[in-house]
Amino acid sequence: MRAGIAELATPHPLIGLLPSIFADDPFAVRWTEGFDQVLAPVIGTVDCLGAYVDPLLAPEDFTRWLAGWFGVLLDENWSMAAQRAVIAEAVALYRMRGTMAGLRRHLELVVDGEVRIEESGGVSWSVRPRPEPPTDVEHWVRVIVTPAPGSPTSKAAVEAVIRAAKPVGVLHSVEVIEP
Repeated sequence: MRAGIAELATPHPLIGLLPSIFADDPFAVRWTEGFDQVLAPVIGTVDCLGAYVDPLLAPEDFTRWLAGWFGVLLDENWSMAAQRAVIAEAVALYRMRGTMAGLRRHLELVVDGEVRIEESGGVSWSVRPRPEPPTDVEHWVRVIVTPAPGSPTSKAAVEAVIRAAKPVGVLHSVEVIEP
């Protein structure tokens, strides 16, 4: 937290903004130093605002809040690099949502290792908006993940990504192969 930084100096001390007669008054100096101590994190945050809204530069505790701006759900099991990458590519991932390319890209960002996707290849369409999914065609996706050695990839995390990126009517299965 920015407010918890001890001994943070302010770049704009308030005593310099008062008439010079107060610069020699010990009470006025201590009084303005109290305000300086409270305002220093605010000034530092505002001065670095560009870095706070960049997911690759934002402090770790700020990235979750930044993810909320984009409507991105993060998993605590993902590495911080993966969380930052998903937030940085959120717009592109939303554009590709529901496609195999989008699913592949999302998994590549989250999983440190090899991702293989097999699919039924079937598509369906309708002239009516929001039709019921067809019952005579089965759509499915099978995802096979081989994490890199030492990578903490869980099956639950992979399934969460698949559920978020695939179309609703598509069945899926996941296989995580230990290296």
